[in-house]
Amino acid sequence: MTVVAPESFVEPLERRIALLNADTPRRWGKMTAHEMVCHLSDSFSAMLGERPVSEPVSWSPLRRRITRYIALQTPLPWPKGVPTMPEVNPHIRGTRPLQFEADRAHLTALMRRFVMPGTRYGAHPMFGPMSRDLWMIWTHRHVDHHLRQFGL
Repeated sequence: MTVVAPESFVEPLERRIALLNADTPRRWGKMTAHEMVCHLSDSFSAMLGERPVSEPVSWSPLRRRITRYIALQTPLPWPKGVPTMPEVNPHIRGTRPLQFEADRAHLTALMRRFVMPGTRYGAHPMFGPMSRDLWMIWTHRHVDHHLRQFGL
């Protein structure tokens, strides 16, 4: 997946995020819609190196490559109930929801920054270092996973 224009890449996600309300009911999981917005923001901040994260998962290189391939390069939906790192979990050490509209605006601003050409990324705790194209796929898959969690 090659991203030509960052704006056109995030606009469909932004439109779906705009449909979200603080009280949109979840279909699975423990996070509220507002907590999920904070989780996504924390995840983008962490991958930009602006938020500390846990040590990388200690998988063999082969397991890491296989997991990354399945998660990012197949059409399989991400599983429900995968534990969230404490630093991006609003129930543990993640950002606590404050004001929904401001938190949602912060998320969309972070997404736009994340997809800009020249952005530098840290290593993903589960997938390791990734190419820009894989980071774009991760962006879409991660946000999409959580929006589907709320029926969007």
